[in-house]
Amino acid sequence: MTSGQSTETTTAGLLAAADEALIEAGFRTGEFAEAERLVRAAAQSAEQDRDAAGAAAAANLHGYLLHYRNITALMSGGQPEPADVELERERFSLALAGYEKLRAGAGIAAAAFGLGLFEQVLHQDWDAAMVHYRRSESLIPALEAAGDLYTRSEIHRHLGFYHLVVDKQFGVAVQHLQISLDLREEQGEPRRIPSGLVALGWAERENGNPRRAVLLLRRAVELARAEGLLPARIADAQHELEESEAALRAEAEAEQPEND
Repeated sequence: MTSGQSTETTTAGLLAAADEALIEAGFRTGEFAEAERLVRAAAQSAEQDRDAAGAAAAANLHGYLLHYRNITALMSGGQPEPADVELERERFSLALAGYEKLRAGAGIAAAAFGLGLFEQVLHQDWDAAMVHYRRSESLIPALEAAGDLYTRSEIHRHLGFYHLVVDKQFGVAVQHLQISLDLREEQGEPRRIPSGLVALGWAERENGNPRRAVLLLRRAVELARAEGLLPARIADAQHELEESEAALRAEAEAEQPEND
């Protein structure tokens, strides 16, 4: 950084600011304009500086921005813009190519995971998604070395979803989703913790443990409200809580002895 240059005008500073704006948009406001402005500025800064690592990081973050914007549309009952869907794939692919050229394991893991999200969520193609998720999983040691708790959390989260909804190995799902939640807790970003609680609560209910599910989901609802998360995120937590409370009541009724 040259003398007098502000932190936010460097590629790294712009990426950090864009990441914070993206968390706020994806979890609280649903407004992505500022995050997009910052990530585009980061990409321009990296291009001007011939910074290959910065360019790959900007492309990757842009892919995540588009993904959050697309799923926010879905959570709200709408449909994402087709141009955004295609651009999401393009940004993650560009990031992956850049990281592969740099042989940057942690970056490869993050970008490959993004392509998995695209295939799973927007194409609903678990087979294609798992190819990317398994590649990311194999690179978890690189993410550990880089200190990337959130990408590790997300990898375990979506592996957990696979075992929860596709192959119905509920115990394995619980293991992955517990790791995912633990990593979110370690990171300490409260806007991201409710989604970890919701996923684990769902898995615990399916695994025959509605009592723990209720405890997890009560905390999820409380924290989601306290953090002012998007209404759709609060509603999702509340729905899972109600389902788990119903399962717990049914379990209690089944355990009551029949009267003669």
